[in-house]
Amino acid sequence: MAVLVKTAARAGWWDGGMKKTPDFDAAADFLAGHGRVLDRRMFERLFCGGAAEPVRDAVAAYRNADGGFGHALEPDCRAAASQPAAVEMALRLLDLAGAWDERLVRDAVDWLVSVAPAEGGAAFVEPTVGQGPHAPWWAPEEGHPASLIQTGQLAGLLYARGFAHPWLERATEVMWSRIATLTEPGGYEMFGVLAFLENVPDRGRAEAAFDRVGPLLLSRSLVALDPGAPGETHGPLDFASLPTSIARRLFDQATIDAHLDHLAGAQRDDGGWMFNWAAWSPAAESDWRGFLTVDALRVLRANGRA
Repeated sequence: MAVLVKTAARAGWWDGGMKKTPDFDAAADFLAGHGRVLDRRMFERLFCGGAAEPVRDAVAAYRNADGGFGHALEPDCRAAASQPAAVEMALRLLDLAGAWDERLVRDAVDWLVSVAPAEGGAAFVEPTVGQGPHAPWWAPEEGHPASLIQTGQLAGLLYARGFAHPWLERATEVMWSRIATLTEPGGYEMFGVLAFLENVPDRGRAEAAFDRVGPLLLSRSLVALDPGAPGETHGPLDFASLPTSIARRLFDQATIDAHLDHLAGAQRDDGGWMFNWAAWSPAAESDWRGFLTVDALRVLRANGRA
């Protein structure tokens, strides 16, 4: 088995142990040279004792007058117009940084109401994505249906924060209805399903639903158990990034440790991480690498690797 040799200062090992750890100094240098202000502020907040307000201000810079978020906050949607995916990204970052802002969030969810599908929830992408450059997979769905991906992730965030809103009530109905008949989900759809089930207040119903749909990750081969699997794959840490994640019970500790080793070892010589999907735009690639560098460090620290 080939072994990638790095100095202790760059990648490191735990006191002669066999658990790889990341190089925070190299990551900071990478972000300083390549990352967005937003990702640099997130790094400072999460790992350097930085204040929450600069993160809040950096997120707010992507806000539109309609209350939604755009301007490539979600790096693959580079049009200025508001998008559900950008709102989800905004709320996620505000939550992680402890920079939750009631006014920003309420205005964003009010915007979700204004563009909601007839059934409620949020569409995968709004037609305004066509007003600017975007990845080819960001295409509006015919009939403007609710998306398990966006609806579930947004609802999960709002429930995690105890944020009440009429949009959330209808989104919850959409999620329960879709989950009840879910048999052939895609990997990205499962992100929304798991985010919802992890945070929805009705824990008995959520656990029963997870017992039925959670194993689909394995039975439908939606998760790559081999850390070195090539191509655009999703690993256990994508679905269960934290020890407390609802889907963590699906994977044994040896599998999780192997993926943590792989994640730590995936730090490049420039200090950053890279993604495994198509890089269609140099700007999007740079933005994603900054975001994913901070996120990789977050996951590794939460799992005792930093």
